[in-house]
Amino acid sequence: MFRNFKMISYIVFGRGCFNQLESILAEKRRDSDSFMVFLVDDVFESSSLIKRIPLGSKDHIISVNVDDEPKTVYVDELADKARNFSSRLPDGIIGIGGGSTLDLAKAVSLMLTNPGSSADYQGWDLIKNPAVYHVGIPTISGTGAEVSRTTVLTGPEKKLGINSDYTVFNQIVLDSELTAGVSADQHFYTGMDCYIHCVESLTGTYLNAFSKSYGEKALALCREVFLASDEDSADKLMMASYLGGMSIAYSQVGVCHALSYGLSFVLGIHHGIGNCIVFDYLEEFYPEGVREFRRMLKKQDIKLPQNITAGIEDSKLEKMVDVALILEPLWENALGPEWKRVMTRDRIKELYQQM
Repeated sequence: MFRNFKMISYIVFGRGCFNQLESILAEKRRDSDSFMVFLVDDVFESSSLIKRIPLGSKDHIISVNVDDEPKTVYVDELADKARNFSSRLPDGIIGIGGGSTLDLAKAVSLMLTNPGSSADYQGWDLIKNPAVYHVGIPTISGTGAEVSRTTVLTGPEKKLGINSDYTVFNQIVLDSELTAGVSADQHFYTGMDCYIHCVESLTGTYLNAFSKSYGEKALALCREVFLASDEDSADKLMMASYLGGMSIAYSQVGVCHALSYGLSFVLGIHHGIGNCIVFDYLEEFYPEGVREFRRMLKKQDIKLPQNITAGIEDSKLEKMVDVALILEPLWENALGPEWKRVMTRDRIKELYQQM
């Protein structure tokens, strides 16, 4: 069976297109009592961006904190807060921020229509009811969260996404002007998330003409952004993020992402930098990609953290391995159906200990 997957319904791209948000949302407002909930990264609390949000008279803004990666307990809190604004559900959830904020917006939109805790839905196709209308507006490029069918969450026992066709945004607004002011380090780490997506997709056993077409273009754009100087780099990285996300929509990521989930769950390391830390030790699996990645590190003058697992407790190391091993589709994409013969617990421990 070929996969019949859900894509985003509407996309607007271009510098300044954020200004069209009011007219986009107007079509989704049901009546005079309707309201929207905006989940906005709290880094923008005192910024001019807040003043540009086209609030209706009954709309609400919830400032979200993403100092830590999204946790299921936080999703549940935010969903309860959104429910308590009214006896009716909001007409839409709009996420404005980086990948973590977009993941929170996707998760909250799902939990408004599905019972229980978000931790109950960590896995593949466990969601039963469609989400409320939800919009993603990235303010940083690279994660692919704006296009993916997953919302990556850390739960009580594991870091694993809610993977569902219902997770996909109904609308995304890709305005590269919103990425201005991102720090050089963060710009690199999230950009490398996209780059690594593409390397893993293009070298994986799930590769097909669909994912290859998107992945090759995204990879080329990453090279232009991080190995050359280009006035259009903000636009190019925003499109690379979208295309990289599309590439893995019909394939998968691989070894780096599987291992970075373990780092994040146990050590609290954010996804972008976690991927970079891990990828630097994966020349055995992605020789050309890792060598090019190191050239990008040098070109962008980025220094990665070292010795992050030095002296780690055995129990924590074992938990990291447990989290990584849950992600079976990633390992199969990277190493094939017999991946368990190659990637044993001991081999994963060795890789973590090198870091």
